[in-house]
Amino acid sequence: MQTNFLAAINLIAEEKNLPRDIIIETVEAALAAAYKKDYSDKDQEARAVLDQTTGDVRIFESKAVVPDGDVENEFLQIGLTDAKKIDKNAHVGTEEEPYLVEMEAHPEDFGRVAAQTAKQVIIQRLREAEREIVFTEYKDKEGLVLNSNVQRVEGNVAYVDLGKATGVLFASEQIPGERYYTGQRLKVYVVRVEQTARGPQIVLSRAHANMVKHLFELEVPEIEAGTVEIMNIAREAGIRSKVAVQSHAAGVDAVGTFVGGRGSRVQAVMSDLGEEKIDIIPYSEDPETYIANALSPTKVVSVSLNEDDKKAVVRVPEDQLSLAIGKQGQNVRLAAKLTGWNIDIVSADESRIEATADAAEEVAPAPAPKRDLEGDLIAAINAQAEEAPQTDALSGQEPTDDEQPKG
Repeated sequence: MQTNFLAAINLIAEEKNLPRDIIIETVEAALAAAYKKDYSDKDQEARAVLDQTTGDVRIFESKAVVPDGDVENEFLQIGLTDAKKIDKNAHVGTEEEPYLVEMEAHPEDFGRVAAQTAKQVIIQRLREAEREIVFTEYKDKEGLVLNSNVQRVEGNVAYVDLGKATGVLFASEQIPGERYYTGQRLKVYVVRVEQTARGPQIVLSRAHANMVKHLFELEVPEIEAGTVEIMNIAREAGIRSKVAVQSHAAGVDAVGTFVGGRGSRVQAVMSDLGEEKIDIIPYSEDPETYIANALSPTKVVSVSLNEDDKKAVVRVPEDQLSLAIGKQGQNVRLAAKLTGWNIDIVSADESRIEATADAAEEVAPAPAPKRDLEGDLIAAINAQAEEAPQTDALSGQEPTDDEQPKG
């Protein structure tokens, strides 16, 4: 029986992927609880020791030393004379600081009774131990990107297998328009790990801006080396992201480092995000330069800053106004998130025309009418033919009167 008990413990350790020491500790606590319930008092201090070689269980209980004849509860107290037989240093303590004597108990038929009583307690304690291990392990993974498989999809919520635990991908953390199916491989960002009554809850995301950062860390080893750094990220998941980068080494192009040869690095990140567009922006300490870079690929004419209101007025060529604003204001909105400035886009061409319209009309000559070159050429040929004397087509001599054709 004891051998089977140890075999069961080893099997649990293997299946649950739990340390054997934790399982032994859990089993001992469960056996002590079972002993107190059926053989002793719930307030008694008791501990169980499981021999990891033979599987034998020993129970030890602690009792407070009181004067002989003052024993009111034999489960909790022991007389001084009996206590000295166990511990020669035993003495009567105070109510605040009692002197405890530990002795081994030998309950009859404890193995059979305790096995049934401890079963549910052991199962519960194992669940708690397993949850605690999962919580501790994945708590350390907050802020990281993990590989996973979609376990199941229930409505708008996807449950993702992380290996030792299952994470949840709520609709608000999904990339808009992305659809998930059972068995699908995904990279997910661990937002937070919470301890709940039902165990640890691992909240995942594919829409978090930091997911872009960690995907680049996987593709760009220069980040870990400290050669380049991601300074900020603005993201609208599934559509577009802007990533501000900076180089800390002379001669190293930060943008080129992140883009990679033939765009290999940035394309690898984009593929993990469902082909989301990514703009790599050179960071600058100068706000004007930074804002102009953030509006890429727009060509900026000028940037005017209002430090008090944290507002920037950006002038762009009229033909690039729609590009600067972006579809439904997306480009300028992401640039504002990236830089932290409120940005207004103004057409530089319209501003110049409004300011100098009269002067422009005085200086600029009216455009010349378009000439009909072909018509002019035909007219010149006809005029030349009328002025030239008629000649004999063969001899080249002018015809005489006799040779003139007769009517």
